[in-house]
Amino acid sequence: MSARVTDIWRHPIKSHGREALDTVTLSAGQTLPWDRVWAVAHEKSDADGNIWVPCQNFSRVSKAPQLMALTATLDEATEVITLRHPARPDLRLAPDRDGDAFLDWVKPLMPENRAQSARIIRSRERGMTDSDFASVTLCNMSSHRAVEQKLGQPLSIHRWRGNIWMDGLAPWEEFDWMDREVQVGNAVFKVRERTERCVATTTNPDSGVRDADTLGTLRSWGHSDFSVRAEVVRSGDVSLGDPVRLL
Repeated sequence: MSARVTDIWRHPIKSHGREALDTVTLSAGQTLPWDRVWAVAHEKSDADGNIWVPCQNFSRVSKAPQLMALTATLDEATEVITLRHPARPDLRLAPDRDGDAFLDWVKPLMPENRAQSARIIRSRERGMTDSDFASVTLCNMSSHRAVEQKLGQPLSIHRWRGNIWMDGLAPWEEFDWMDREVQVGNAVFKVRERTERCVATTTNPDSGVRDADTLGTLRSWGHSDFSVRAEVVRSGDVSLGDPVRLL
């Protein structure tokens, strides 16, 4: 195969904004740096960040579609994040100390009939990804284009909220990598599982409105999966344009 990295994305606050990167240094056994370091626990959750807990404990796009339209910029040195949303003024916050200001800011984006956001928690072990292991999500542009073609409309890649995007593969080729190792740039991953998708992917990342039957389209292939979750087994740098090689 002849594939290369096209995009690298992190999500500093789980389900609350995405940020593009040109390069990243990955460490074995860890998530992508600064990806899902924070998450927003809702009023029915007792999550405190000390241990990994499932996504049901947090405010997320599947329950609050307007969150999909958020973007984020993180200043790593100060741990200050700037959040942007088309319906809200920009907000600069340090998640560890500005929780009340954040809750006031995000409240208009939350449906009244859902559990309301209660506090921002910081994950102490590793990024609060949806998997019970420290994962990085690898996404295939050819698979994305296959979904677009079958659905009959263009789709933003941000619906999938992935980390590393690759092009130059066959559609769904990534599903053949299960339990195999793949080198991306200087880092090596072991592919652990396919990523089962939820209603969040039906939401437009520009508007925060559900407008595409992504799940029905995926099921036409006999599954509801998109992308794979992988574990970093060898530390290294990954940059835009880097080659991807199955080992």
